[in-house]
Amino acid sequence: MPPRKGSNIFSSYRALALFCNHVPHVVRFHQKHRQFYLVTAVGTTFHTYNVKKLGIVAVSNPLPEDITCLAADRMLVFAAHGNYVKAFARNKDIVHTYEGHNAEVHLLLPFGDHMVSVDRDNTLIIWDVKSEEEYLQLNFDKIMFTISALLHPSTYINKILLGSQQGSLQLWNVKSNKLLYTFQGWNSSVSVLQQAPAVDVAAVGLASGMIIIHNLKYDEMLMKFQQDWGPVTAISFRTDGFPVMAVGSQVGHIGLWDLEEKKLISQMREIHTTAISGLTFVHGEPLLITTGEDNAIRVWIFDAPGGGGRLLRCRMGHSAPPTKIKYHGSDGKNILSSGQDGTLQSFSTIHESFNKSLGHGCRNKKKSKMKGLNYDVIKLPPITTFASETARENYWDGIIACHQGYQMTTTWNYQKSTIGSHKFKPQKFQEECSQNVYATAVDITSCGNFAVVGLSSGYVDVYNIQSGIHRGRYGQDKTHDSQIRGVAVDGLNQLTITAGGDKLVKFWKFKSKQLICTTTLDASPITILLHRDSGMLALAMDDFRIAVLDSETRKFVRRFIGHQNQINDMAFSPDGRWLITASMDCTIRTWDLPSGCLIDCFLLDSAAVSITMSPTGDFLATAHVDNLGIYLWSNKTLYDIVSLRPLPADYQSTAAMIPGACQQEDLEMSDSETEVEGQMIEYDSCEQLGEQLVTLSLLPESRWKNLLNLDIIKKRNKPKEPPKVPKSAPFFIPTISGLVPQFAAVEQQAVEEQSKVVNLGVLAQKTELHMQLEDALNTNNYDHVIKHLKGMGPSSIDIELRNLAPEGGGSLNVMQSFLQMISYMLCTKRDFELSQAYLALYLKLHLKVIAAEPVLLEEMSKVSVLLEDTWMHMQTLFNKNMCLLGYMKSALL
Repeated sequence: MPPRKGSNIFSSYRALALFCNHVPHVVRFHQKHRQFYLVTAVGTTFHTYNVKKLGIVAVSNPLPEDITCLAADRMLVFAAHGNYVKAFARNKDIVHTYEGHNAEVHLLLPFGDHMVSVDRDNTLIIWDVKSEEEYLQLNFDKIMFTISALLHPSTYINKILLGSQQGSLQLWNVKSNKLLYTFQGWNSSVSVLQQAPAVDVAAVGLASGMIIIHNLKYDEMLMKFQQDWGPVTAISFRTDGFPVMAVGSQVGHIGLWDLEEKKLISQMREIHTTAISGLTFVHGEPLLITTGEDNAIRVWIFDAPGGGGRLLRCRMGHSAPPTKIKYHGSDGKNILSSGQDGTLQSFSTIHESFNKSLGHGCRNKKKSKMKGLNYDVIKLPPITTFASETARENYWDGIIACHQGYQMTTTWNYQKSTIGSHKFKPQKFQEECSQNVYATAVDITSCGNFAVVGLSSGYVDVYNIQSGIHRGRYGQDKTHDSQIRGVAVDGLNQLTITAGGDKLVKFWKFKSKQLICTTTLDASPITILLHRDSGMLALAMDDFRIAVLDSETRKFVRRFIGHQNQINDMAFSPDGRWLITASMDCTIRTWDLPSGCLIDCFLLDSAAVSITMSPTGDFLATAHVDNLGIYLWSNKTLYDIVSLRPLPADYQSTAAMIPGACQQEDLEMSDSETEVEGQMIEYDSCEQLGEQLVTLSLLPESRWKNLLNLDIIKKRNKPKEPPKVPKSAPFFIPTISGLVPQFAAVEQQAVEEQSKVVNLGVLAQKTELHMQLEDALNTNNYDHVIKHLKGMGPSSIDIELRNLAPEGGGSLNVMQSFLQMISYMLCTKRDFELSQAYLALYLKLHLKVIAAEPVLLEEMSKVSVLLEDTWMHMQTLFNKNMCLLGYMKSALL
């Protein structure tokens, strides 16, 4: 079997929780809309947000590589990737491509009708934006002058200012290709160049943390500031009447400097958890936009005394890769996600405005409010796994989480978006060396009242979430002799299932804590997953196998083999028919539980660490290694015809691109592949499947099932009153009654209008079925007769069969021919139910005639033999299939 491209069930939809990265943002002003827009880079695409509401406006078409730098002018957005620079119009479409660099481009500067780009080989190229041609190229010696910053000073026509890693500055006239002036610098690498509101003045940010306000016209330093947070990463000036300069650092702090009094007026500490990649004061407004490597966009407003800013609005995702994701609620609109950054967040699949952060876990909530989360002693480790329930979330906490290497499990409140009021700690008498004990597995009951916590020491405890009181422990001594790998509670709070590293799965009564049953596994489980509606328990083993156990019968019903590395996570489809598994072998496999087969497998560039299926079945969400985003895959079976074929367990699929990436292989699909897929979907069944089987017709049951009951139906449908003729009947074209409407001939209408005397000769004419049966008696080909009967309605068939007898205008030859037609249908084994219905009506109408005529009796005996043989053969096949199904069912149980 050739490798299939991507997944047959899931198609990439879009990415969540991605907002920005280390590339500095760009702020544009739209003349027509009269508002500001923010452009941030996210991998191979860039996002455009309106600053007013911070809502996403557009997502650009993807580039082949990650974006290395961004720039924008009045009309276009410029994005560099690798050795190329692309110009985008309407924030989406590529309209220009600039090729000429031999190294990666890392600096861009719009320059009127031109654009300046600098690569890692220290080559500066000036492009004509419209013609895409090189206007000027400058090559600099890396030892003497390595370009690190660009600036076009205001009112300096045809001039650009270059900053270097050596610390010096150069002012160039790009029209005459001349070096106008060299600034000696301050013995530190230049990291930022920013135009000040005053003409001839620019701010220079250095790697030493020094900020220089310099007059370019007289080469004079006007003022100097020093920050203690390391290199300067971004500089911006307020333009709403306040002489304030904001400076960003690599530790996430921002310093606000008063340029009149030449002093620090305020500090905004830890506004980002990582380096600040860009900050911009909105022109003429007291708004500061900041972005960082921590995947967060924040807008600050300066409307309070003291000079500091307060957070106005934000969009933030995880600053470290997610560890666990799970759909929250039954509507499939929100995804809970815990990350290695220690935060628990909720991301909406509808709109980013519904996203919210539940914050970072803390050991002491009161101290964290007083002192902040600056101290590592107060912070909790990252969440490894969690469970959520919405039944009681309006009254008390509905989320419980385990932390990495931490004893206590914490509760969280989704409605209040904060850590909960309880921390469940193991009992003191549980184990002497309690320092080495940590929580490994949790589950929350469907009623939202109880939490079950499994520990690395082998204990499983039950707590009341509302009061935080310990409600018991499973097992007299220990629940398991090894680490707890998974806990689960059924939907009715009757059964608790625990799995441990001792290769045992135990079933307990939830209320009395009594042991019901113990099942031994072939290998230690890594994790377990219970589908509460069906009672199916999936177990992922450390030998890369998967077992499915029925929690009611306590027996294994399915075993799956195919993964080549550790299984990270599992997810059931809402109806429980599919089990989806993700492994470190970078594959996501879908197993069909009723058939026990692998039905889908697709390969990814990065292994999925966690997966979750929407409760509505429309999306599959995945989180990947070293990736900050959460990716949605749409379920194609909900809106398209998908042929699900069993695949071998060792099936290898080609790589599928994660949502948001360019899927060129799908666009370049050949016509032949398209035709093959079309044939698979629009498959036309043959007339006969095999010599040993019978084939039914495609006619609806109303066309043949009521043939024997037409008398009763006509009597029931007989009108109570005669039909009334309308006063003025509308014009219409006369038609002939039947299933297929036919217009009456003009000549026939004219004849009827000439005389009202009934022509008895017309009644003596043979019907079309009568003539076809006479012809088929000689040719022995009844296909056209059967086709004609299929096009007739039940009433027409009843009338035609009544007229086959001699007293109805027929003949014995026609009646014999009809019986031969039934024999023909039984021999060919096609239209099996039609032959039974036609024969039953024929016998009902003409049984006396058949008994009186030897020719018809002889033909009827042949039909009887064929009919008996066919039914006996079909009964044998039915018995064989029933025996086989019974054997398979008993073997599985």
